[in-house]
Amino acid sequence: MLLRLWRDPAWRAVFFQVLLIALVFLGGAWIVNNTLTNLESRGISTGFDFLSQTAGFGINQTLIEYDESFSFMHTFVVGLLNTLLVSSLGVLFATVLGFLMGVARLSSNWLLAKIAAVYIEIFRNIPLLLQIFFWYFAVLGVLPSPRQSISLFDSVFLNVRGVFFPAPVLDSGGMVAFWAFLAAVVIVGVIVLLNRRQRKNTGRPLPWIKTISLAVLLGLPTLSFWLTNGSLHWDFPALKGFNFRGGVGLLPELVALWFALTIYTAAFIAEVVRSGIESVSKGQKEAAAALGLRPGRVMNLVVIPQAMRVIIPPLTNQYLNLIKNSSLATAIGYPDLVNVFAGTTLNQTGQAIEVIAMTMAVYLTISLTVSLLMNMYNRWVALVER
Repeated sequence: MLLRLWRDPAWRAVFFQVLLIALVFLGGAWIVNNTLTNLESRGISTGFDFLSQTAGFGINQTLIEYDESFSFMHTFVVGLLNTLLVSSLGVLFATVLGFLMGVARLSSNWLLAKIAAVYIEIFRNIPLLLQIFFWYFAVLGVLPSPRQSISLFDSVFLNVRGVFFPAPVLDSGGMVAFWAFLAAVVIVGVIVLLNRRQRKNTGRPLPWIKTISLAVLLGLPTLSFWLTNGSLHWDFPALKGFNFRGGVGLLPELVALWFALTIYTAAFIAEVVRSGIESVSKGQKEAAAALGLRPGRVMNLVVIPQAMRVIIPPLTNQYLNLIKNSSLATAIGYPDLVNVFAGTTLNQTGQAIEVIAMTMAVYLTISLTVSLLMNMYNRWVALVER
């Protein structure tokens, strides 16, 4: 019986797969047990009890309430939010800049195409860390002191401490209008999806879609603001003591990291976009032009939708690289997860295994989430063969 099963390729494959999984689990268990035994023999405590202890150090940028009396768990959350902030800004602006440069690289305008080519070749061949240092030390580091700030309309101030600009302050009615605006964005997104389905099934778009979308996007928050008697005023930054107070301030570390990540990654995205556009057959463009479509419509309706099939997989890689490259923030002191948690918290608690494991788990989770969302989008835009 056993000999007959062994000769069956299907059963033999199952046996080796089960054996491999068992060996992997046994190896992992041995490593964990060996690590715990060695830590115990050296009197090093393990566990996550340290997360409830008082941190005792300040952080110069926090998106949530925080001070020295908060726990190490709060430092973890603060670092995580700062990482997500700079990563989100980098992904958004790198995508826009990369698409613009990728299209410009293929422009019939000689000067525009050469400028895009020079940009790509320069910034993708200079190490990212050097670009971060350039923006932080050579550009932002030589700005004037707060009292000699560069001013724009007496509202926006640029100095060595960062960038300061007015912040909108909404009352309860204004907040209702803000949430109404977010609801309007969702409604417009649903309309776009319905229009896409209508165009796919019938070849014709929904009537008055642009007018309806614009009316929803502007009318719903305006109506909510008017009905609730909402009010809006601005909190302007003002020099008080040695720095500006009020408004919104961006640390030079955040600006330098944001600019470097955006410009560096956009150079790679531009090449991804260029290759995706060039993958579309020239006959597709000629056929669209023969139907009377203008060049802009040809690009939006014919070229880009087909090029996205080629663009999205390598574009996902660039997003993941940008998120992981944000950990270079520790080189200039930006309070991201690596600097605040895997740096200061680790030095104060000595819980190296737990801290590093949590940090690695965060980056792994973010990367897998981005990959999942991009794969879902890739399946959505993929052309279905019939």
